[in-house]
Amino acid sequence: QVQLVESGGGLVQPGGSLRLSCATSGSISSLFHMGWYRQGPENVREAVAIITVVSGGPTIYADSVRGRFTISRDSAANTVYLQMNNLKPEDTAVYYCNARLRGGGRFTDYWGQGTQVTVSP
Repeated sequence: QVQLVESGGGLVQPGGSLRLSCATSGSISSLFHMGWYRQGPENVREAVAIITVVSGGPTIYADSVRGRFTISRDSAANTVYLQMNNLKPEDTAVYYCNARLRGGGRFTDYWGQGTQVTVSP
């Protein structure tokens, strides 16, 4: 069992910054990667940033956030972060933390409850 607890969402003006946190607990020894996804007004879930837990693995960003957002992970605290800078109104969405586990010949995804990010003047 894996549990994800998200925090850090809120209201911010365009050009501002927020940092999202996702604390993980449970059976996470088989973590493959963690990431942030978002679902905006168009109601389509989009991968924002994904970081591979295995050392040396890839870190990827959506084109829409590359250069503005940074994903990082604190392995000791079992927490993944998303630093969001230069926020734009189109970044408004519910942001979800994802953990993908590898085991038994398959991947299993776990999701947080979501945290609202609103970018508005």
